[in-house]
Amino acid sequence: MLSWEDPIAAVTKKQPEPQVRPGMGLQDNEALMNTAGAAPSVNPDPMAALADVEAEGTGNTGLEDIEMGAERIRVDDKKIINCRADLNQLVPFKYQWAWQKYLDGCANHWMPQEINMNADIALWKDPNGLTEDERTIVKRNLGFFSTADSLVANNLVLAVYRHITNPECRQYLLRQAFEEALHTHAYQYCVESLGLDEGEIFNMYREVPAVARKAEWALPFTRYLADPEFHTGTPENDQKLLRELIAFYVIFEGIFFYVGFVQILSMGRRNKMTGVAEQFQYILRDESMHMNFGIDVINQIKVENPHLWTAAFKEEMRTMIRDAVELEAQYARDTMPRGVLGMNAAMFEEYLHFIANRRCAQIGLTEIYPGAENPFPWMSEVLDLKKEKNFFETRVTEYQTGGALSWD
Repeated sequence: MLSWEDPIAAVTKKQPEPQVRPGMGLQDNEALMNTAGAAPSVNPDPMAALADVEAEGTGNTGLEDIEMGAERIRVDDKKIINCRADLNQLVPFKYQWAWQKYLDGCANHWMPQEINMNADIALWKDPNGLTEDERTIVKRNLGFFSTADSLVANNLVLAVYRHITNPECRQYLLRQAFEEALHTHAYQYCVESLGLDEGEIFNMYREVPAVARKAEWALPFTRYLADPEFHTGTPENDQKLLRELIAFYVIFEGIFFYVGFVQILSMGRRNKMTGVAEQFQYILRDESMHMNFGIDVINQIKVENPHLWTAAFKEEMRTMIRDAVELEAQYARDTMPRGVLGMNAAMFEEYLHFIANRRCAQIGLTEIYPGAENPFPWMSEVLDLKKEKNFFETRVTEYQTGGALSWD
């Protein structure tokens, strides 16, 4: 670990790092990036400069030897990536938004078995309770989500956590990892309650092409960063991390989940499978926060490392989002080939175009599908709910622990 009494620190002038504010406008963000891109001061000591280069990319795990007498951490010593300050020192906070999201996540706490599944069990067992298309929607989404949240959890623990070098962000990542495990628990609870074939549901990503394609799309990103020989600290590797964060937070959690959310929540609006729908609304609330956290991290990395956000990289991200939208549209076509619940695959394709444009705007990309509209305006109402009763009269949006939860 680098001692802050070391001559290297003494000759390296640190400038305060600008930080993105949640919900900030794109013009504000660009201004911050321009400020962050100012030419750095040159280290006058050649040997110290060499040491800096050699240390670059080594990362910081928080498990380095404890060094007595080191100077206390300053706020400006902290960075999202490539920071060699002591990761065991949570405070002083640099990114208050990350800590607030951790607190909000704790206030969200819930457990799957708190939700009454009796009505769902009776409906599922009734041979005339649901159509075959409705049963397919339930099973396909349990199959996809059970694998998806496991993939996200593995990615967080094995890859992302290692490369994010800010303790308040890591604190939220630990909370997110728990929530991903909780979501997998919720799917298992639904499967067990309904008496479904566990092997069929949990192995669906190996047997059903529409489910497999999305899982296969995500796996390479995790493999890259989980490689123990991979380290950030070069523009190429930092772009790999940024690409992976966009793949998981913007696409996997921000696009790939939304066909399933609409399908299951639509059933709940029709008073069908209300227990499963209630589980999914808890999960949607968690996932919305995960996505917003990831977008803040992505934008903060852009502010602190504007050289990564090149025109070529931005176009690559637009292409990646476009390809993902087609995969998710195909999932919609496969799960509801005839249309069901007043919805059809064409409506979902329009919805995905609308969602993709929103995701692009959130990370500073130009929209891909001009003029796309939202065919499911009630989904915006679900996401905008405060603490009043939700659409099928459950306590989802008002249940919380540890303090008042704000959706803003």
